[in-house]
Amino acid sequence: MPSPTPKPDDPAVGVRTPSHSHAGAPTVLKIVIAGGFGAGKTTAVGAVSEITPLSTEEYLTEASANVDSLEGVEAKQTTTVAFDFGRLSLPDAPVPLELFLFGTPGQDRFVDLWYDLSRGAVGAVVLVDTRRLESSFTPVSFFEDIGLPFVVAVNHFDGAHRYHPEQVRAALELPTSVPVVTCDARNPSHIAGVLLTLVGHAVKYAPAGPNHLTPTTTLQDA
Repeated sequence: MPSPTPKPDDPAVGVRTPSHSHAGAPTVLKIVIAGGFGAGKTTAVGAVSEITPLSTEEYLTEASANVDSLEGVEAKQTTTVAFDFGRLSLPDAPVPLELFLFGTPGQDRFVDLWYDLSRGAVGAVVLVDTRRLESSFTPVSFFEDIGLPFVVAVNHFDGAHRYHPEQVRAALELPTSVPVVTCDARNPSHIAGVLLTLVGHAVKYAPAGPNHLTPTTTLQDA
């Protein structure tokens, strides 16, 4: 039996909002939270979500030992196998916002799923763990390739060396147009700030057209 066709407002395929929102109604945006394995995506979504976040974490087993390297994150016991989902309302933002947050699995083998999770998104946050910087190249390249605006957020892990954002920019070979900020993924105000930075960046760099965000319109499902 063929799989049912997803409904237009299915969170897995994007966020659809009315063409003409009511006065005062928030702008609804879908945002992807990406990054390498163990970079803090599930933590970030859980820290800022105003609802109990949906999580698809599973325990790491010996079967994945040769696939998912724990070098630098030896204490990690679980991994996301589908996506995380959370929601954040920002009524006091310059434009009232309701953000739907989708955290991706970090391993490169899930890249096909990243395409699905990015459909209809206004932009992405790439969380970076400087202890495992090499894991950040794939998500950065992915969003560059699909043309989705993104910001890089350096997650300050306890005990990790603190690098200046411009050092991280140089290491990842990022253009000056991509914002690079620092945060603690456990801190709700830090993550909210990162999300607002992304929205501002997306507004500034989104291509013109009815299917892209502008300061006076809501997001249409691409």
